[in-house]
Amino acid sequence: MAKVGDRFHTSDKCETTGSYVFDGYYPGGETTPSPTSEERVIPMRAGNDFPPIRSQSRSAYWKLQRIG
Repeated sequence: MAKVGDRFHTSDKCETTGSYVFDGYYPGGETTPSPTSEERVIPMRAGNDFPPIRSQSRSAYWKLQRIG
């Protein structure tokens, strides 16, 4: 089970249902150009794959912000 603050990237399997925040582009970690406001915080269900930032066609890091 993931803990708040744990980091994942596009295509990883979500371990814990919760709210995840954009934490930079994968693999370099840069944060520009910014994703859309709808892409900055996403709900995820355990077992699903983390998505890319579709507006930029780039892979991303995701950080667990809140469980549940």
